[in-house]
Amino acid sequence: MASSRTTVQSLALLALLLSFAVTMRGTARRLEEEAAPKEEEPEFPPHLPVPPELPVPEHELPDPFPEVHLPPKPELPPFPEVDLPPKPELPEMELPPKPEIPAVPEFHFPELEAKP
Repeated sequence: MASSRTTVQSLALLALLLSFAVTMRGTARRLEEEAAPKEEEPEFPPHLPVPPELPVPEHELPDPFPEVHLPPKPELPPFPEVDLPPKPELPEMELPPKPEIPAVPEFHFPELEAKP
């Protein structure tokens, strides 16, 4: 029994050390990348010509807006009258009493403390 406990503890320690090593490796790589001088990359690769600046057309709305003439809304026919049978009367029924929901005894929500 004692040897299985020792094995479990050893495996847990090994897993902890491995996770720490992975974390430190990532942190070291990030620090190396930050410390390395960054080379300015050109906006366009050297084998492609830089495109000339294109003129931006000015957009103006016509003044004043033209009037829009829409066709008149079509007149919809009224709904037809429907003869439905009378609503059936339901018989009076006595329902059993509603059961009480058991509550958690002596439970109170904690009071919220005012933050300074």
